[in-house]
Amino acid sequence: MDRLSSLSPEEVTQLEESMKSVGKFTLSIGEKSFELEANMVKVQRLQKKVHTVDVVPGVIEPSFGIGRIMYAVLEHNFHVREGDEQRSWLSLPPIVAPVKCSVLPLSSHPDFTPVVKTLSDALTRLDVSHRVDDSSGSIGRRYARTDEIGIPFGITVDFDTVRKSPPSATLRERDSMKQIRAEVSELPNLVSQLSRGSLTWSDVQLQYPQFTAQETTI
Repeated sequence: MDRLSSLSPEEVTQLEESMKSVGKFTLSIGEKSFELEANMVKVQRLQKKVHTVDVVPGVIEPSFGIGRIMYAVLEHNFHVREGDEQRSWLSLPPIVAPVKCSVLPLSSHPDFTPVVKTLSDALTRLDVSHRVDDSSGSIGRRYARTDEIGIPFGITVDFDTVRKSPPSATLRERDSMKQIRAEVSELPNLVSQLSRGSLTWSDVQLQYPQFTAQETTI
């Protein structure tokens, strides 16, 4: 009976036709064969009306909202400076970073204000998101703060900027912490190109001298 109940629709059709034509059907079970006669088996076709059908879905729908995606991106880009576990940094690509550049005057002296304003206005015209950090504290601490929130570039206005002509300032890259020195008039366009990805930091390092220390002191 178990073998008969497991027959496929095609096998049932073969059984039915065999019974009608020759009056018997050979059923194989494993290595054995059994001959069924017409008076032993009756094929009856019925129509059954089904009012409800329970379906078990075969698709997995994971919960994966934007919050989890953002967390994964931030975690993937979070790093700690080698040899200094207190200094962390967020390596967001410049094109993704919400703030592209910081402007950091070394002093609150009035002489620095016009240069900072010139840089800020030029960055705004080029649609480069930036922040001016003229807070107290060492420049190293301010660099660390900008690194933690993923700002990829920083323009530092130092004493050479206000006391030499033409005025120049340094541009720092977050990931390598390397700096170059360029004229103030060139820096906004440089940051704009770096932020859009049309210029790489390696290209900038080839075009401008690496900055080591300012010549003018207080």
